[in-house]
Amino acid sequence: MSTIFKQYEGKIPQQLLDEVKENLPAKITDAKLKKILEEVQQEYDAAVVDSGECVGLVCAESIGEPGTQMTLNTFHFAGVSEMNVTTGLPRLIEILDARKTIKSPMMEVYLKEPYKHGEDIKKVAEKIKETKFEEYIKEVTIDVVESTMTVTLNTDRMDLVDIKIDRLMKVLSKSLKGFTLKKTGEDILEIKSNSKDEPLKEVYRLREKIRTIYINGVRGVTQVLPVKRGEEYMIATAGSNLKAVLKMDEVDTTRTVSNDLYEVEEVFGIEAVREQAIREVIKVLDAQGISIDIRHILLVADAMTMAGHVQGISRYGIVKDKPSVLARASFETPLRHIFNAAMIGERDPLNSVIENVMLNQPVPVGTGLPGLITKVKQ
Repeated sequence: MSTIFKQYEGKIPQQLLDEVKENLPAKITDAKLKKILEEVQQEYDAAVVDSGECVGLVCAESIGEPGTQMTLNTFHFAGVSEMNVTTGLPRLIEILDARKTIKSPMMEVYLKEPYKHGEDIKKVAEKIKETKFEEYIKEVTIDVVESTMTVTLNTDRMDLVDIKIDRLMKVLSKSLKGFTLKKTGEDILEIKSNSKDEPLKEVYRLREKIRTIYINGVRGVTQVLPVKRGEEYMIATAGSNLKAVLKMDEVDTTRTVSNDLYEVEEVFGIEAVREQAIREVIKVLDAQGISIDIRHILLVADAMTMAGHVQGISRYGIVKDKPSVLARASFETPLRHIFNAAMIGERDPLNSVIENVMLNQPVPVGTGLPGLITKVKQ
């Protein structure tokens, strides 16, 4: 059997050969195996793109045409305020343009044992969420005579994230310069201004400022939602901060991802960006019920990352790196490209499709790819 497989090495990709091996019946004759491998080779040869095929044009058509059918803008997570996910055409444009600022950054945070089975998942989710002091406040009262503010704390909320009153006081004392903090009970804080001029006015100003002080959690993550995916639980977040989340012991660092391509590039590198761009495009298309050949998406992802860093399909991205002056000019701002090329005496080798179409010449694809040369007898 191994000798038959060796005959097809180089003719069929190793991945396909391995797949055939895995799915073979326990007892199979050499003749049947050979017939199977012949069929696989025929299928593979038929799938290989012919030399001179207009892959870029076909790719643009296959993604652009279904893109016009997309209508849905946002998807709202039920039960969670302010947690929307941009979908449809706006999200596809965000990915392919490689926008640095996206409308709804989010992460899919996968967890280790035992949290992925739902154990203490609410605690982990609250640990990830960026929490301001207002979420720990139950009641605020101001004593006008003494010029003091009394804050009654929400102990249930504090117990959920396992935070003590001493920790709150330590964080607050760093932010509240010019005020004295004092614990007057298990859940009561007293704050007094050290200002000699208008201390009451300072206390009233503080009442609004104190609510926005950052206490704990991952900065930038405004909402968290535990979600069941198959047999395990994961946490979807509104807001993204990969670096901080990956430092948490409960998080599975091998699967946690962000939908922000630039953040993925910064944390994981260019190969991860390519993979994530492919996944994000497929996710958008699947949500719309659109099926596109994976090879077209792979081609776009390769074009976006071939420079060693992520670039959008725009005049500020891959278009500016095209070697052809006419190809650059055909996209946007043609006069600027032509003037700049003329000033430095740039030459255009006319190797690609766009510039030959502009000059009404045969394009180097399909039958226009080979050139025929003949020697004429004198």
